[in-house]
Amino acid sequence: MSEAVLYSVENGVATIRLNRPDSRNALNLAMCDGLAAAAKSASNDPAVKLVLVRANGPAFCAGADVKERQGMTESQVRARRQKGFDAYAALEALPMPVVAVVEGPAVGSGCEIASACDFIVATPAASFRTPEAIRGTVGATQRLARVLGKRLAKDMMYTGRTLTAEEALAHGLVSRLVAPEKLEEAIASIAKAIAEAPQYSLRLAKRTIDRGVELDPKGALAAEIEAIEEQLASGQWMGKS
Repeated sequence: MSEAVLYSVENGVATIRLNRPDSRNALNLAMCDGLAAAAKSASNDPAVKLVLVRANGPAFCAGADVKERQGMTESQVRARRQKGFDAYAALEALPMPVVAVVEGPAVGSGCEIASACDFIVATPAASFRTPEAIRGTVGATQRLARVLGKRLAKDMMYTGRTLTAEEALAHGLVSRLVAPEKLEEAIASIAKAIAEAPQYSLRLAKRTIDRGVELDPKGALAAEIEAIEEQLASGQWMGKS
């Protein structure tokens, strides 16, 4: 695990923590590798029921580390970008619930990391911005458009518009907006609810929702029926084991 990303597990809760506060947690190669490694550790640990993605310092993630790209060849830029995509995908593919805890600005790659999680808990200091296009590059064009709709995503991309935490809540990007002094209490409540739920059911529900939103209604229903049949066959129906 890279020092750019810290990983710990306590009472069934894994915490993946971005740890480049002096660089406002700008995403570099080490952080990409650290995120992927942390996701792999969580996925392989049957004791992990919930994954939290958090950050040290006042910023969640200030975007890609542009200093790292200076002097890179085209092939190196491509490889670095792919590492980022792989890191986001690793978080998104985790089978258990994954919650982003955003307490400051999430820019570009920060929006990608947060959006790869199942939902976002934020404090009023959080904000969301995707200025890639106006900086002369391409990125963060997929997940936010699915969550926010393409018009708002384009507004953000074309103009550098920042969504406040309140706006992000209103548009469905943030699920819960919590005062800083209540944040740990809110996280503990989420963790308790998840810990007490049947883990197999949660994983099936996550898989079915993620598949279903990519399908037409008939295909989505088929995905749910498939999950029901899988659970019945396992003997873990209604909490039975």
